[in-house]
Amino acid sequence: MRTILIGLGTIGQSYCQLLENRKEDLLTNYGIDSKIVAVADSKGVAIDEKGINISDILSVKKNNKSVSDLSIGDKSKTSIDLIEEIDAELLVDATPTNIQDGEPSASLLESAMKTKKNIITANKGPLALAFSSIIEKADYNNVILKYSATVGGGTPILEFGRKCLEADRILEMHAILNGTTNYILTEMDDRGLSFQDALKEAQELGYAETDPTLDVDGFDAAAKLVIMGNLLLGKELVLNDLKIEGIRDITQKDITKAKDNGNTIKLIASVNNMAKVEPVIISKDDPMSVAGALCSVKFVSEFAGEEIIIGKGAGGMETASAMIRDLVEIKQNMRV
Repeated sequence: MRTILIGLGTIGQSYCQLLENRKEDLLTNYGIDSKIVAVADSKGVAIDEKGINISDILSVKKNNKSVSDLSIGDKSKTSIDLIEEIDAELLVDATPTNIQDGEPSASLLESAMKTKKNIITANKGPLALAFSSIIEKADYNNVILKYSATVGGGTPILEFGRKCLEADRILEMHAILNGTTNYILTEMDDRGLSFQDALKEAQELGYAETDPTLDVDGFDAAAKLVIMGNLLLGKELVLNDLKIEGIRDITQKDITKAKDNGNTIKLIASVNNMAKVEPVIISKDDPMSVAGALCSVKFVSEFAGEEIIIGKGAGGMETASAMIRDLVEIKQNMRV
């Protein structure tokens, strides 16, 4: 499968690594012979119609260089140029999330649809801002669009929800969707750390970015909730529809008060009659009350009642594993 890969941060590099590690398995069991014929990072591109050696991509990034520094590199072309000019079946979008306007991902998706390329994206920005129109455009252009990696990292949250829908109707969802904030709140509860100290530790461990706004102010969880609500509950949500409150104002006093009553505080994303993200006091015995960087989702359905799925919500290899699942599903759909 001829592939264009855009974005070579942690997720893009992890995708390359996993693609290489599972090369024989993908070919033998699923008939997937994936060739990256073009790749782009923030400083340039590289092109090889015969397929770029993945070890070359990983090596140049390990040395903090651009793929444009390879012998097949080009500093003059853009990501859009690749999509418009290169003969490929698939676009893999591993660009960073931007919830302000969805760029550059929004333009990448638009270009891929116009040129009839199937899409795997790990970028939740465009879907959080314009889910319905993007899905409609993909259908109109007869393009397969897969986005499992936008919610839950490697935990198959969207897949689990879709399976529920085959014989049931999901009425509401409640979820811990951001591993960074869950780690911070866990450390505040377990070790008595202040918000700032717990945040600093999360940054040192790589859970939180230097600018933690998306995580601690609730926007990352909200973006994921929009995607879940639209896909699984048939809503027509956009990010601005949600009431969003983060955890910056949670104090050790708040934590202690909850703890004294056998409770804890979690950042919960919920969708039923309304969609919201806010800190909620829940019992420590609640099955949703997971610790550390774990995430959890409770589905409430008409017939099965409550079902809970728990797993790691982030991480390069975890997210890449979801993208590989999408790759397999696209290959299977292409056979139909």
